[in-house]
Amino acid sequence: MTIHFAAARSPLAALVAPGRRKGLIGRAANDNADLGHSAELRAALKHFAEHGLGAATVARQNAEQAFFRGDRQGYLHWLGICRTLDRRMASVLSNRVEAGND
Repeated sequence: MTIHFAAARSPLAALVAPGRRKGLIGRAANDNADLGHSAELRAALKHFAEHGLGAATVARQNAEQAFFRGDRQGYLHWLGICRTLDRRMASVLSNRVEAGND
């Protein structure tokens, strides 16, 4: 499945002189540059497409289930997806798991 992104066009874009458009587009930046186009990002996007706005919660639940089954790889996989979708939720889960392993 190919993932495409089409940014919304601002109604004010027509007011920018054609000569300046190229310079403005050249300065655009991705604020999530650390995510890149990794397999984890692709998995998170597919998971989000399947579960919508509750995807981070489902990923957290899957990570918890994997952890309690003793499936370390599964836990890390779901924690990574949860972290991609909601860093704060993943941080809380990770802290809870680490506190329980002391």
